[in-house]
Amino acid sequence: MGTDAQFSRNMQIGRLQKGKATFFNLDGDEIEKERVEIKWDAEAAEKSGFEHFMMKEIHEQPKAVEDTINSVVKDEGIEFSEIGLEDEDIRKISQIRIVACGSAYHVGVVAQYVIEDLADIPVRVEVASEFRYRKLIFDKNELVVIISQSGETADSLAALREAKRQGIRTLAIVNVVGSSIAREADNVFYTLAGPEIAVATTKAYSTQLIACYTLAIQFAKIKGTISEERYQSLIEELLSLPKKITKILKEKERIQWFSAKQINAKDVFFIGRGIDYAISLEGSLKMKEISYIHSEAYAAGELKHGTISLIEDGILVIGVLTQNDLYEKTVSNMVECKSRGAYLMGLATYGNYSVSAL
Repeated sequence: MGTDAQFSRNMQIGRLQKGKATFFNLDGDEIEKERVEIKWDAEAAEKSGFEHFMMKEIHEQPKAVEDTINSVVKDEGIEFSEIGLEDEDIRKISQIRIVACGSAYHVGVVAQYVIEDLADIPVRVEVASEFRYRKLIFDKNELVVIISQSGETADSLAALREAKRQGIRTLAIVNVVGSSIAREADNVFYTLAGPEIAVATTKAYSTQLIACYTLAIQFAKIKGTISEERYQSLIEELLSLPKKITKILKEKERIQWFSAKQINAKDVFFIGRGIDYAISLEGSLKMKEISYIHSEAYAAGELKHGTISLIEDGILVIGVLTQNDLYEKTVSNMVECKSRGAYLMGLATYGNYSVSAL
């Protein structure tokens, strides 16, 4: 199901009449607009039996992730031709600067770890509202990546325009077709999350992660920093994600049971190292914006530099432990919190039951 759309730009006026939209410039002259088809499923804007939209969108993540993966994974390889990034363009990229706000910024923090690890390309992650108000030093061969669900985030749009003003190539990772950021960026990677009606982003966050992972994998292949075998293995892991997300969502009763036990929590700390710290940032934000509970995220090794003094009896500390090489170090930080009276929750990879001994 689809519908035609026309997009209005700044300094233009639109007049809506029954079955008709007309656009004018500020002088009153009519402007001809190209019609664009927007694919839209009316059911996507309905709760479909779920209690509320957020719960619906949580359960739509496997499909959104699968659709986004399939948009670029073709014949056992990643294809960016529709995005407009050719192999030669990627080879020229000297560094990457990711600019975003909120949850999209947290995606950028994950992407920094992954891209640097796989592709050996320096990555800097910037908060959009800070980016635009300081002196910027660009490299002419760098790529500025703007991440936004709506494609209308004001600070991110301003950052995009500043990068373009200085002649830097830009890539937008957005969810809304025809949005301002999508229209103005040099290249666009659309996340196929569909409409997000709940206030807190869920599907878009997951699909933005997928977009960044595919960028990291393809950049690594083209830069020659991973083997063909490693490349194919990473793609297989990507393709397995929708089923893994579905498996986690089937555990919702256990998650609800634990949440009910912690319903009176007033302060929550999320800790982790590396990518686990990046995930902790998003977990803490979700706790604040959905539950209205004070929470903080810390790189686990930073706790001892003052913050540990805030850990006291009954405070919930959630440790994210998905990386084998950092597992013992994070466990050590969690044990330190327990010695001060904290209640511990460990978020580990499936089958890692040793964390339950804490």
